Amino acid sequence: MLLKTYTPVTLENFGGLPEENSRYKDSRAVIFPIPLERTTTYEHGTRNGPGAIIAASRNMETWDEELNVETFAKIGIATLPPIDTAEGTLEKVLAEMHTTELALLSDGKFPVALGGEHSITPPLVSAAAKKFPDLSVLQIDAHADLREAYQGNPASHASAMRRVVEMCPAVQVAIRSLSIEESDALPGLRTKIYWARDIARAPLEKWIPRVVADLSQHVYLTVDLDGFDPAYMPATGTPEPGGLDWYQVTTLIREVAKARKIVAADVVELLPQHGDHASDFLAAKLVYKILGYVFCMS
Repeated sequence: MLLKTYTPVTLENFGGLPEENSRYKDSRAVIFPIPLERTTTYEHGTRNGPGAIIAASRNMETWDEELNVETFAKIGIATLPPIDTAEGTLEKVLAEMHTTELALLSDGKFPVALGGEHSITPPLVSAAAKKFPDLSVLQIDAHADLREAYQGNPASHASAMRRVVEMCPAVQVAIRSLSIEESDALPGLRTKIYWARDIARAPLEKWIPRVVADLSQHVYLTVDLDGFDPAYMPATGTPEPGGLDWYQVTTLIREVAKARKIVAADVVELLPQHGDHASDFLAAKLVYKILGYVFCMS
């Protein structure tokens, strides 16, 4: 047996977790990094989001004071290597995401994909919908993402939720930016929007139960970090004023997890900024909170 003669560095997985709490076969949750950046149109750098989230998570306290549990010790959290999103066509990369997500779900895992741009969501939802035919999607986002195509590309980040509602119904929360095309199409789409202007200053009990009631039993959760007000989350490619705060978002996710079964999730559109560690940390903490709500509430 090798003597312990030195202190090893923190492991480069989500949370810096020891092997016994991060082995794939023993973990109920799996972090799936997808550093995709193919269709961004304003600020660039979302390809660095997954790495920044994982790096921040290694400096995060793992005791959840709200749930009174050390989430990772109860469930195990494995971290996959990042998928190669730089080589091959976008269609090939999206197909690989779909196949991997389907395999994770078939193995009984709870996948949390880390983006990258929001165009990762449709292939992941497609995989979840195959396993859960009654699936609905809860989106927290500043943007509706309901364009039929953007700059000629139907797989654009600006079309992510249009592709989603072709597969299953959605509930979109904190929306405050859309095009006239999207506004005109809304009545014919399988979605319900909770506008940021209506909920940002409203009591939680006035709107969160309505969101929960609009969701089916099985829910896919997608969080575009610009759903937060940029005062809390400035590190996004297209920030929009007027979003939600930490407790509004986490309370919503907690209440959905209580009443419905969240089966998979993604957290997307972090664009790391030099010197802004708070945004990276918020994203990492949000991932950990999601896992706590899904697995550790009595």
